[in-house]
Amino acid sequence: MADHLDAPGLKSPFGDAKTDITDIYIFQKPGDDDKSILILNVNPLAPTLATEFQHSAAYDMLIDTDGDARADIGYRITFTEKDDGKQWADVEKTRRAPSMELDHDGEDHEPIIDHAPVSFGSSEHITEGEDGYKFFAGFRSDPFFFDLLAFLAGLKFHNPGSDFFIDKNVFSIVLEVPNRRGLGENPNVGYWARTLIPMGNGDDLGQDDQMGRPAINTVFNHGTAKNLFNATPPDQQRALFLSSFVSTLEALGGYSATQATGIADILLPDILTYNYNNSSGFLNGRKLTDDVIDAELSLVSNGAITSDFVGPHTDYLTHFPYVGKPH
Repeated sequence: MADHLDAPGLKSPFGDAKTDITDIYIFQKPGDDDKSILILNVNPLAPTLATEFQHSAAYDMLIDTDGDARADIGYRITFTEKDDGKQWADVEKTRRAPSMELDHDGEDHEPIIDHAPVSFGSSEHITEGEDGYKFFAGFRSDPFFFDLLAFLAGLKFHNPGSDFFIDKNVFSIVLEVPNRRGLGENPNVGYWARTLIPMGNGDDLGQDDQMGRPAINTVFNHGTAKNLFNATPPDQQRALFLSSFVSTLEALGGYSATQATGIADILLPDILTYNYNNSSGFLNGRKLTDDVIDAELSLVSNGAITSDFVGPHTDYLTHFPYVGKPH
């Protein structure tokens, strides 16, 4: 899986599917190279596990503009309680990583989208903001494609593969941003996402899930290390997890320790790298159609496994919000 159910035992972090990140994407807007599309998907197997966004949580899209694995620009999405079948979203932009508080005290923050309706049906309720921003949040088809059952059976992939996610749904958050204003003057950025939930008393939040590249936590971490990885900021990940990544690469791909260390140094920190002047896909950002699993299977197996024999879905939209209508 990409990041679905990435707590131990194939469960959602802290048991809450509403803040369980499944995938993130970032790519140049088709037909407009002055804008980019950021996507954050949560809630695997929706609506079975959850039927709304978590109103007490914060959903953060984070941008590193200078390569230090720390957020310089953040987009925080928060939601109201669901009432009479309706829910609403606000989006704020911060000039540095959003704080662990819902009220943003002391931060340089800018409202981007106010009181946007969440889409619970097949229609897309899209909200236009000022300065070229556009927003969607709601129930969508899961764009991820992968033969999960073959993976769980010990990487026993066969042609044709069976796409476990072909009829599954998620909840999507999609933000269209102007490149220079929304992502910074430097076109080379890093992108990752996190979800925060209340921890203890008061308004303090704690990080319960995060994701950069697909399938990192699900493949390279084991047992309670999965929870620790979800709570560890990217700039601290190499120090804590390099050795376990090296061990996994040695075991799965037969790499030497030197080779495995070189690859692990690239995989950590877990951030999607992206140049907004470049329309190519993964490893430059990630498009919905990018076959990231084939690329990563080949990497971790040292070329022994090159495909899971499933491909992109056919229900992606050619227009905003790009994620397909729910099944």
